[in-house]
Amino acid sequence: MPEAPQAAVPRRAGGGIGLALMSAFAFGGSGVAAKPLIEAGLDPLHVTWLRVTGAALVLLPLAWRHRALVRERPALLVGFGLLAVAGVQACYFAAIARIPVGVALLIEYLGPALVLAWVRFVQRRPVSRAAGLGVVLAVAGLACVVQIWAGLRLDALGLLLALGAACCQVGYFILSDHGGTPVDGRRVPDPVGVIAYGLLVGAVVLTVVARPWTMDGHVLARTALMGGTELPAVVLLAWVVLVATVAAYLTGIVAVRRLSPQVAGVVACLEAVVATGLAWVLLGERLAAVQLLGGALVLAGALTAQRSTPGAAPAEPVARGGDGDARLPEDVRLP
Repeated sequence: MPEAPQAAVPRRAGGGIGLALMSAFAFGGSGVAAKPLIEAGLDPLHVTWLRVTGAALVLLPLAWRHRALVRERPALLVGFGLLAVAGVQACYFAAIARIPVGVALLIEYLGPALVLAWVRFVQRRPVSRAAGLGVVLAVAGLACVVQIWAGLRLDALGLLLALGAACCQVGYFILSDHGGTPVDGRRVPDPVGVIAYGLLVGAVVLTVVARPWTMDGHVLARTALMGGTELPAVVLLAWVVLVATVAAYLTGIVAVRRLSPQVAGVVACLEAVVATGLAWVLLGERLAAVQLLGGALVLAGALTAQRSTPGAAPAEPVARGGDGDARLPEDVRLP
């Protein structure tokens, strides 16, 4: 006899939260595992190329399964590969080579607030007061994280690169606005297929930009130093590819299908907490109390902005989920 829906829903939601936590932990560990590789002698672009190409090869069977997307939504796949894969990850890895991992990820979390700025000042559409409050909180938190009153104690180029990652995240949100809408009567693309092809596109782009044939491959045959402990470089790379990319994306997708996007978004914000905590314990990157307070404000602002919907949209929503509500998409996670 089939179980009643009331009994099935809690188990489904509970499993979704567990998977969302796994995804946040996996994503949060990417910078901590990648930074020792960069400090061991690999260029940030080469680490990005290894991560994206390795994950693309692992997910190649999924790309083949969703090969119809190449014909149906080529622009979406190219845009996702350029911004959400190559752009975000290259900027993020380049940033953590110059500033602490936690700071770089917190700046990247300005993405939802920047989306609302795009809606208000570029599309000239009204946003709610709660959304405006989210932007204010995020900006105030960022000022605390970078300690702006002390004349920016952090590397300026590193901050710009982290902000570049946030801007690429904005491009992803805008693309997802269109990608979540059926075109010419065709179905909404499966996010698994979008991820698989986005990684393939990102790998091709990064191959041209990073020129991996110039990479010092001997670094991968040696050890890398993580907080005073020597680890095989290839083990760190395997973590970045298999755990922080493949497993992180797939568990995130399954989780978001079991939870509401709002709940998944709240859990996803733990990624920044995980990254900061791991960087503190494993890399010795301690943040001052005011920076931790600022980080809390950034996350609070990101949550508020992400959960706020734009008011009275004209023709198209800012972003659309599977049920048609206007919201920022959570079907595909970002690194």
